[in-house]
Amino acid sequence: MSAVPDEGTTPEPARPVLAARSATADLALVSTFAAFIAVCAILPAIVLPGMAVPITLQTFGVMLAGLVLGPRRGTLAVLLYLAVGLAGLPIFAGGTGGLAVLGKPSLGYLLAFPLAAALAGYVMTRLSSVRRSLLPLGAFAAATLASLLLIHPLGISVMGARLGLSPAEAITAGATFLPGDVIKNALAAVVATAVFRAFPDLLRARR
Repeated sequence: MSAVPDEGTTPEPARPVLAARSATADLALVSTFAAFIAVCAILPAIVLPGMAVPITLQTFGVMLAGLVLGPRRGTLAVLLYLAVGLAGLPIFAGGTGGLAVLGKPSLGYLLAFPLAAALAGYVMTRLSSVRRSLLPLGAFAAATLASLLLIHPLGISVMGARLGLSPAEAITAGATFLPGDVIKNALAAVVATAVFRAFPDLLRARR
């Protein structure tokens, strides 16, 4: 005789399957945003006279990753981008790649990117319950906070040390990037808000 299942038992939920789907979705999002940051970096950069660090769209991609994906996945996307670039793929500003970038004045900005994505993602997560009409302002505030607290201080410090600048000279040189960062942060906020409206789960299920 074949065994008959107990009518009172409840089938176990397919937790491994759900976990696998979640992990696959996370991997796809992290990989997509890492590739997006790479595209932003290799687009034609603006090199101002006397500046050793070019102006690129990297920070736009970094902030967008943190805002949309959340602190953990956003950080992983930036770390994946950095790892691939350090491995030799020419996806840093100016089409460069490899360990030689560790000796450049721009190193501080690269080191700050994963930290900034994490902070922007964390702040955005804390603001996820605000009114939808305030989301663009909240996203802009999150990105700007990450820029001012992490990217600029660390980037300016390393740039000044590598170029032998005084603190005042380094701050003056770094201030050149502020207007562009304000524009990029505003653009990241607008794009992130549009993504949240199209895919509300990205705002509700933050990781």
